[in-house]
Amino acid sequence: MISTVVDVSAVCDNLGIAGSGAGDAYGFNIWRNTFPAEDLPAPGSSVTVAGVEFEFPARVGGNGDNIRCRGQFVTLPPGRYDWLYLLGAAERRTEDDVELHYADGTRRAAWLRMSDFWPDTKARFGEPEAFRAQGLRYPRHTQHGHRPAIWQQRVPVTVPGELVALRLPDNPAMHVFALTAVSDPEVRRAG
Repeated sequence: MISTVVDVSAVCDNLGIAGSGAGDAYGFNIWRNTFPAEDLPAPGSSVTVAGVEFEFPARVGGNGDNIRCRGQFVTLPPGRYDWLYLLGAAERRTEDDVELHYADGTRRAAWLRMSDFWPDTKARFGEPEAFRAQGLRYPRHTQHGHRPAIWQQRVPVTVPGELVALRLPDNPAMHVFALTAVSDPEVRRAG
């Protein structure tokens, strides 16, 4: 597999990872819950989940550490990819369309499914667990034993061609922390 880590920092718009006492600007969901920063990889670090490399989100300037999906257009390094892998979680288990954009102007819909981040919830769609925190942060305390998760999702690229972008769904319950495009020569030989 050949992995291409995609920089999503320009479209990160939500603060969902917080140290203690982070304040009111943070909130993964409507109740302002967050993932405890101390339970996750360091911002900007390279992490491998189920054999795929990602760059864990880093807060850059005024941006957030994840994308609350509202139809953002994410530019990809142009390439012939077989899979798009994401690190993400939903405020409730949810599924929605993403739009793959090709160099020739073609657009294709694909399905993105995300399991719930909520404490100790299992994967609804069978995706691998990327990270599980030891507590769930509330605005004024951390509830230990509530263990929220970030999952690894995978979107198949079923139509060959040079991909140049991905449009995320307009579904604010879905959150994306990282994105990696993967080319798999074995998939092409088998196809």
